[in-house]
Amino acid sequence: MLNCLQFLFIFRCRAKCAYLHEICFTNMASHSLNHRPSAALNEEDKLNFRGGNPGAVQFGNFINYYKFHPPSERIQILPKDIWDRSQPFVMLDIGCNAGDLTVALYDFIVNNVNKSCHILAVDIDPILIERAKENTDNPHIVYECLDFMNIKEKDLLISNFLDKYSVKKFSACFCFSITMWIHLNYGDVGLQTFLKEICKDSAMVVVEPQPWKCYKSAVKRMKLANSEFAHYKHLKDRSNIECKIDQVLLEVEGVAKVTETINTSWGRKISIFRTT
Repeated sequence: MLNCLQFLFIFRCRAKCAYLHEICFTNMASHSLNHRPSAALNEEDKLNFRGGNPGAVQFGNFINYYKFHPPSERIQILPKDIWDRSQPFVMLDIGCNAGDLTVALYDFIVNNVNKSCHILAVDIDPILIERAKENTDNPHIVYECLDFMNIKEKDLLISNFLDKYSVKKFSACFCFSITMWIHLNYGDVGLQTFLKEICKDSAMVVVEPQPWKCYKSAVKRMKLANSEFAHYKHLKDRSNIECKIDQVLLEVEGVAKVTETINTSWGRKISIFRTT
């Protein structure tokens, strides 16, 4: 007999996943919600795509995301000589989706930095986390469903994970194309809180922010599905959002920018910061 998660996963997967347009989306579906406005959605429905469009999602939790943004694109531009090799590499991957990039990051660290690597990978979508668990048999990667902006739950999960390896901070926190979703769902203050929290939790921060054009695309897709991001109209940090993210991070005491990469094929650079 199918359990609840398996049933939901099969139900979601009946949607056509060949979403062939180049859309500005991130790491992280579900069934049509019959055009209900976002204000009427319950917590479970908020994770579903809207209006029959797999691109109209509230939290960036796209199905089959890595078919359009393969992990190798990011891995090949990561520097190999900036990481701390003095202790086991314990890392956090936020917005891990179905885990494809998480696995690639593990291989990158083991092959280039430290043979001892342990990863906590989190995503807001329980279906994607279940999929990641089913697709990965690596005992050094732990997948957990988490809304990172629930600070109390986040702190408890992170504290327990770090205690297992007797470390106070993650060696690095990876945030690939998730800042826009934090911004759209939690506003300017929410984005700033998120950036400060990852600095608190990690010795290095790796951020791949979406440019403003991606915001406009995400808002348009939701609008076509008769839905919206409640915070969008109130955002003050807009046109030069990548520089704003750099600014917020650099205003945190002790944070310094280490490097930034060339752009990926979809036009996003990865910025790397040291927090200690």
